[in-house]
Amino acid sequence: MSYEIVIGLEVHLQLNTKSKVFCGCSTDFGSEPNTQTCPVCLGFPGSLPVLNRKALELGAKVAIALNCEIAKKIRFDRKNYFYPDLPKDYQISQFSQPLAQHGRLSIEILQPFGLQDEPSGINTEKNTPMVQKKIQIRRVHLEEDTGKLFHQKDSSLIDFNRSGIPLLEIVTEPDMNSPEEAYLYLTALKSILEYIDVSDCNMEEGSLRCDANISLRKKGDTALGTKTEIKNMNSFKGVKAALEYEARRQMDSLEKGRRIIQETRLYNAEKGVTEPMRSKEEAHDYRYFPEPDLVPFDFEESLLENIGKDMPELPEPKKNRFIKDYRLSDYDAAIMTSDKDLAAYFEKCAASYENPKTIANWLMGDISAYIKEKGVSIKDLNLKPESLSGMLKMIDSGVITGKIAKTLLIEIIQTGKDPEKL
Repeated sequence: MSYEIVIGLEVHLQLNTKSKVFCGCSTDFGSEPNTQTCPVCLGFPGSLPVLNRKALELGAKVAIALNCEIAKKIRFDRKNYFYPDLPKDYQISQFSQPLAQHGRLSIEILQPFGLQDEPSGINTEKNTPMVQKKIQIRRVHLEEDTGKLFHQKDSSLIDFNRSGIPLLEIVTEPDMNSPEEAYLYLTALKSILEYIDVSDCNMEEGSLRCDANISLRKKGDTALGTKTEIKNMNSFKGVKAALEYEARRQMDSLEKGRRIIQETRLYNAEKGVTEPMRSKEEAHDYRYFPEPDLVPFDFEESLLENIGKDMPELPEPKKNRFIKDYRLSDYDAAIMTSDKDLAAYFEKCAASYENPKTIANWLMGDISAYIKEKGVSIKDLNLKPESLSGMLKMIDSGVITGKIAKTLLIEIIQTGKDPEKL
């Protein structure tokens, strides 16, 4: 029997602010536990929250970049639940009047995906024709982070430094139909977020976290199947691997006539499996009600206009410009604009060297291989754009061969010296 995978994602993004969302405590990462706290983020009686204006502006910036409809009036709510890392026993979030809704983000895929015996893959060869698929953004809302639990053999410890960190939750509709599409969506989203400089998107430090909802249904059905939520994924590849395993697990259960249980599952990266965390037979009732200590906020038109004016060129329009101005292929332009630092580096090289395609080839080839081997980024390399351009001109003039240039490139990176002198 053929099944269709249905996936929706929830991304929690830490915003680049110097202080927390409702108090003045620092957001610096790596400080001693419980040294960046105050009565507000610890939930002391009588303490009152004050909204961080910068967090609101950054949230609006993301909403604009994701083509969302921004609310004219927003409100905060109390999300009530009891857990040791939540000192107030409620989280200040948004429910009925979120920051923004009804956005979209486009990804490029080969074809619609489904599930037969194995989750479908995608061919990303350079000459493969790709089509765009729009992933709908259901809502974007602001909230505060919780503390962090550290479990030991006989006890658990809590660090409240993260309590009150400004988070932006970006929730999609269940529009993705394969683990690969989920991976492509996350990659595209991260690229946009880095372009507009709202977060460092560091998954290892918790700046970007992702939960996934996945279900299966018979091909041709319109009703959604019973979903499971997956947590504890610390990389985009981890998200993809967890979804691939969960799709196979659910398909195997359905083929054997078993019922899928609505539950939350944790991804075990060492074993490559998802494991039960808690049952969610019924949707949890968080008993939302309006946050009485924060009045509703009206968005000033001038604020949104100023944010719109300050928006940089985003990956999609930049890619189209690279195709037009530099005559790059769709594939090459997509790679060159996938990272804002790479795009800037490419343009600096192109300003002093007349063959953009050659620049792209070197960046996607030997330079990319070096970057992956060393675990660095293009901005970390000791390779000035004029040095790369100079080396390429030496090849064109016959001073060196392409084979010699491959060795010379490593020397330039390691020494920072001018290619002609080397």
